[in-house]
Amino acid sequence: MTLAIDDCLRSASPADFAHAMRQLASGVSIITAGSGSARVGMTATAVTSLSASPPMLIVCLNRTSSAGPTIAQSRSFAVNILAADQIEIGERFAGKGGFKGAARFTAGAWAAGVSGAPVLSGALASLECERDELIERHTHTILIGRVVHTATLPRKSSLAYWQGSYVAIDRDEDLLRLAEVSVPGAKHG
Repeated sequence: MTLAIDDCLRSASPADFAHAMRQLASGVSIITAGSGSARVGMTATAVTSLSASPPMLIVCLNRTSSAGPTIAQSRSFAVNILAADQIEIGERFAGKGGFKGAARFTAGAWAAGVSGAPVLSGALASLECERDELIERHTHTILIGRVVHTATLPRKSSLAYWQGSYVAIDRDEDLLRLAEVSVPGAKHG
């Protein structure tokens, strides 16, 4: 018996897909655009590098979010990678508390970056970008940006999202924990 191609290539259910993707730990960023009272921002975990030469990155924006469409249409935007102590700011920009638009910026210290996009003081890194391309796919807009400026802080703990919760990743502490469990039979102390 031969199976038709449609029998082999069915999509996973949205619930199964969401459950599987929760196993992928992701960095937490706030994507921002605009200025003054027209500033917008949203929390995103779907951010990745595209190219080092030239420096390019990809951000996936939910088209039903309050800020996503505005960010997608902005000439420039910033990706602010959050430190572990910035959970409250991440939640605010994810919509917790009902804050929208410029009201989200009342937490944290914000300044206009060289691109004009809002940059968060204390973020692990801020990458300012000029919009290069938009690709509409299903529920999201894929925003490709050319990185025009970066700023980083000395090493701090990073904020990640994993299995539906925020987690802190600290290089020194986590390396010590890994060393304790990774060498069978080793005596520590």
